[in-house]
Amino acid sequence: MSEPAPTWCSPLLDLAGAVSANSPDAAVAGHYGSIAAEQRRLLDGGTFVDLSHRDVVTIAGPDRLTWLHALTTQHLESLAPGTPTEALVLSPQGRIEHGMELVDDGEVVRAHTEPGAGQALVDFLDRMRFMSRVEVTLATAELAVIGMPGGAWTLRPRADLPGLPAELGDPVGLWAWEALRIEAGRPRIGPDTDERTIPNEVGLLGPAVHLEKGCYRGQETVARVHTLGRPPRRLTLLHLDGSVDHLPTPGSDVLLDDVRIGSVGTSARHHELGPIALALLKRSVDATAPLVVDGVAAAQEVLVEPDVGLHVRPRLGT
Repeated sequence: MSEPAPTWCSPLLDLAGAVSANSPDAAVAGHYGSIAAEQRRLLDGGTFVDLSHRDVVTIAGPDRLTWLHALTTQHLESLAPGTPTEALVLSPQGRIEHGMELVDDGEVVRAHTEPGAGQALVDFLDRMRFMSRVEVTLATAELAVIGMPGGAWTLRPRADLPGLPAELGDPVGLWAWEALRIEAGRPRIGPDTDERTIPNEVGLLGPAVHLEKGCYRGQETVARVHTLGRPPRRLTLLHLDGSVDHLPTPGSDVLLDDVRIGSVGTSARHHELGPIALALLKRSVDATAPLVVDGVAAAQEVLVEPDVGLHVRPRLGT
């Protein structure tokens, strides 16, 4: 039996005013005292976000890029060193099993994924090595993810964390990062998806799924839905009633006239838009229909074209 994954608690939580976010993000600071001001600072620059609770996986070896190219949705065999990108691993039915953001330095691919999801990704990749010259390692104990202005990210040695404020400026909390991410319509794999989600439903055709790439597991479903149109569901930005004193609980039903038409994922309080959330809704739901989630009234803003599955809103970092 494998050992349970450690819970990484950032040393930046010890800074004055640090308040942790709810699970699965409880190991980093939700904010440092001023939610709206921290979002504006993240937009302006001169700061960073502690994302060190995310899992990090490294893939070394001369076959790493061609091997990952064959396994994932992204075109990776000619990935230039230093170019960050996104990739998914799909089931044979085209459903999202793993998601990662990654970069290659010319010798090693370094990828990060959701907190607690790294070991499952390592286990899958290890099973798929066969004769390929690759070595897969869970590197969360050594490397930490740091969020940068504009939705960018970098990886640093975990030992560098205490010194980052002197180098990069005072940090802002995860809630600032999440608010801007949700505004841009960037789903988190797991918090904003479920076991049935296909990339077409959440606007990942393009960012994480290369539309001109050769065969990969699950491609038939992705290509068929993209060509014929009409993914079963669509990712939607919900504008929530700001007079209510709580954000929806993740996984809560989204209701239209008391009928369940989807579920809500992550939510945040945006410095300009007020409370917002991401939700997966039935494709056929009228985009102008008023909804209710966890007792909160919600209006819709389309993020994913319901007949094609392409993202229709600007995304952070693009």
